[in-house]
Amino acid sequence: MCYKIELQELITITNKKMLQTNLTHVTTADEWKKIIEDNENVMICCGRMGPMCIPVYGVMEDLEEEYKHVKFADMPFDSPEAHVIRNAPEARGFMGLPFTFYYKNGKVVKATSSIQNEQQVRSILNDQFGKNNQ
Repeated sequence: MCYKIELQELITITNKKMLQTNLTHVTTADEWKKIIEDNENVMICCGRMGPMCIPVYGVMEDLEEEYKHVKFADMPFDSPEAHVIRNAPEARGFMGLPFTFYYKNGKVVKATSSIQNEQQVRSILNDQFGKNNQ
């Protein structure tokens, strides 16, 4: 009986640290640093599994195959490790989730908050990283 409680607690903790998307998951500040250092173009959506965030994850999943030159990832907003995005100067004044950051060569080139549709995300990707295969 005690084993089941411990296992359930472990599952709950794990689920809180990882979002249920098909994107690359970033769960620590070290992983965040590595992904923006190892990839020229990165889009990270920092949010929750809620009504403002889920559509953005869906757009990212839809565009991932088309924009092969961009690394798409998510990061759970409520993790203490997400301070690297939550406390970034570019997020100052953000009120709505998700916080979406676009990095080029390790530097923030664009940051948005709240829901974004495919056209808005596509426009940012094209402006910041160029169209696919460029």
